[in-house]
Amino acid sequence: TRALAYGHPLWMSAALATAALAARSGLRMRRVRRLGTRRDPAERGRHLRRAKLAVVLIALGAAGGPLSMVWLRDREPFESAHAWFATLALVLFLATAWLGRRLERGRGRPLDAHALLAALALLTAGVAAVTGFVLLP
Repeated sequence: TRALAYGHPLWMSAALATAALAARSGLRMRRVRRLGTRRDPAERGRHLRRAKLAVVLIALGAAGGPLSMVWLRDREPFESAHAWFATLALVLFLATAWLGRRLERGRGRPLDAHALLAALALLTAGVAAVTGFVLLP
């Protein structure tokens, strides 16, 4: 059981690494757009694939956190600061994905809001990760 308790943190580490890669490609696209230089047509596809995978991994991992607290740690699922920061991060990632989907479909140009929400989501996820250290077995 103790080894299983590391499943959620490992999963979320991979999910956040994927989100960071998506952010990196998003920042490259932003830089190219602002400089007005020639863009790599494959960059958008890489960003979309990574970002969509990251959101799925984060959402599944977010569901695993409370389950881990109840089944593996015998604790209340939302008794820690980690749970609340993680919930806020999830909401921010979902809002980022929603705006990204609008961009993908050509509905508006919420580029700055998308970038800001992504940055806030990653920052909040970092805080959630740090506050989660005390929960490790």
